[in-house]
Amino acid sequence: MSGSEANQRFVSEATVEPEHIARARAHALELGAQPVSAPVGAQMAVIAAASRARSIIEVGTGGGVSGLWLLRGAPGATLTTIDSEPEHLGAARQAFADAKIPAARARFITGRASDVLPRMNEASYDIVLIDADPEGVIEYVEHGLRLVRAGGTVLVPRVLAGGAVSDPVRRDPQTAAYRSLIQETQASPAVIGALSITGEGLLQLTTLPETP
Repeated sequence: MSGSEANQRFVSEATVEPEHIARARAHALELGAQPVSAPVGAQMAVIAAASRARSIIEVGTGGGVSGLWLLRGAPGATLTTIDSEPEHLGAARQAFADAKIPAARARFITGRASDVLPRMNEASYDIVLIDADPEGVIEYVEHGLRLVRAGGTVLVPRVLAGGAVSDPVRRDPQTAAYRSLIQETQASPAVIGALSITGEGLLQLTTLPETP
């Protein structure tokens, strides 16, 4: 086992997932959803807590797992979750109810991100999580950056595409999209970007106010 693999395994084993999130994960996996890993969820919770998030929107419910991690970090926030799979949204709704999250703090929207995001209010969210349709990730991140307030953060898990992004031989459309997203945002003066390699990877983009 390489040092990198050993580190990944240690982080995975060291991350303690709360029981209610572990139950949501088990149900999500039964439905065929792909929830974020516990290490990535924990990072998202820290970001939500550090930013004192009050309004969060996510694309892709992961059966409720990602939303529960975000609300763990920002227990007073309101979460809007979007998914094209009604069954996944139903699982998230049940997971939130089991976690005793008040109904007024969660909004569930069935639909494709490309249809829903253009209708959401600009500069109205502290955090936008993009976890759906890899082929549309660049478009969704552009919407996410429009939706967050100045100083808000867009989170994109799975950007390493299981190691494909770092492999120069891989040039399929999905890998190319993730690679372009990372390179373009790292060079952008409009955001501060950081890429975590823990778990499946997490791209973090925090917007900067316009300079006078």
